[in-house]
Amino acid sequence: MPKATVDRIEEDVVVLVVDGRSLTRALATLPAGVREGDVVDLETGTVDAEATEALRADVRAARERAKRGKKPPPGGDFDL
Repeated sequence: MPKATVDRIEEDVVVLVVDGRSLTRALATLPAGVREGDVVDLETGTVDAEATEALRADVRAARERAKRGKKPPPGGDFDL
């Protein structure tokens, strides 16, 4: 089985993304301390630290690209 990204943790269930599809697993079947954004090797049941850091770097870069050219929100008071 390929690697999966931890999308979210809901109580004792983990939602993983594998090849663009969602898959749920019991939290107890994954390594202790697993968290959202971790990349898990489903064959070995371990967190792939290198792949996790690469994914986080990609996400940071994408956020920075998305922010470029955008004006900051206006400050001050406003009425709703």
